[in-house]
Amino acid sequence: MAKVHVFNAGPCLLPEQAIDNAIEALKDFKGTGVSVLSISHRTKEWEETMNECRALWKELLHIPDTHEVVFLGGGASLQFLYVAMNYLEKKAAYLDTGVWAHKALQQAQGIGEAYALACSKDKNYSYIPKGYEIPTDIDYFHITTNNTIYGTEIKEDMDCPVPLIADMSSDIMSRPVDVSKYDLIYGGAQKNVGPAGVIFAIIKKDSLGKVSRYIPTMLDYRTHIEKESMFNTPPVFSIYMMTETLKWLKSIGGVEEIHRRNLEKAEILYNEIDRNSMFVGTAAKEDRSIMNVCFVMAPGKEALQDEFMAYAKSQGMVGIKGHRSVGGFRASIYNACTKEDVEALVKCMQEFEAKNL
Repeated sequence: MAKVHVFNAGPCLLPEQAIDNAIEALKDFKGTGVSVLSISHRTKEWEETMNECRALWKELLHIPDTHEVVFLGGGASLQFLYVAMNYLEKKAAYLDTGVWAHKALQQAQGIGEAYALACSKDKNYSYIPKGYEIPTDIDYFHITTNNTIYGTEIKEDMDCPVPLIADMSSDIMSRPVDVSKYDLIYGGAQKNVGPAGVIFAIIKKDSLGKVSRYIPTMLDYRTHIEKESMFNTPPVFSIYMMTETLKWLKSIGGVEEIHRRNLEKAEILYNEIDRNSMFVGTAAKEDRSIMNVCFVMAPGKEALQDEFMAYAKSQGMVGIKGHRSVGGFRASIYNACTKEDVEALVKCMQEFEAKNL
């Protein structure tokens, strides 16, 4: 079979090491004679894996003792509701930088008073708003650090005068993060740290219990901290795969090394977009994501879009079609995507340009 290069926006490309280990675990999990798909989450073997996964999170991100890590189902979209249920007492502010940021805001508005402090919809979410002032009379400020559809990213941990909450679904573990600056970091695993089916939440423990409303047991973060993410049956296989993915990340040098690799991959691809007469980037240069590279055909070349898509597919490129709401192309270059994958896409773009000059 010809080599394929996977640029899917999610579920993500996973490390071969993690997949190979999973193949064995599907047949026999840790010598139990039982598949990981059938293992009881109450066995000591599973508890060891759950503890290992949590420990890897803490080690790789240097998570302080003030915070705890939990794993839940329901996707990051359900976390939009968790956030408001656990933190919104009087008023909250959101940075509206894309579809998922806006959906998070909408869920909060169903619980209480929440508003967009700043928004980049005026230019189709192609930039990160700047120059706004965070008020001190809000319960929290919510940001979405990476916007998969539009290819923009907040690349630094801001100083915030109120509790800071971040959806880091698509850039977690791609760069160092100062976890101490956040009351909550959450996201789906399926971009960088595992398959679909599990979310992570990194929670500052003393930030909880400050709202007066009743919180249903399953929606209360304290429930899952107390029960170590096993109040109910957890998404066992997804957590297993997350553990194997993080073991791979540790083996190559951790978050610091993957950040170096991610910056290198992004630079190679953005340089080609800026050089190639066939294409143009869509995100403001200062806000370009190192995870999701979005681009379109250059002015006057729009009629060639389907032809390039077909050519790219013939060269083994998978998943580069842009989100249906914006069109064009999107190459998601998450952690397990290699420099060689990116170079193959660049070569494809160069060959297409040569054929159409």
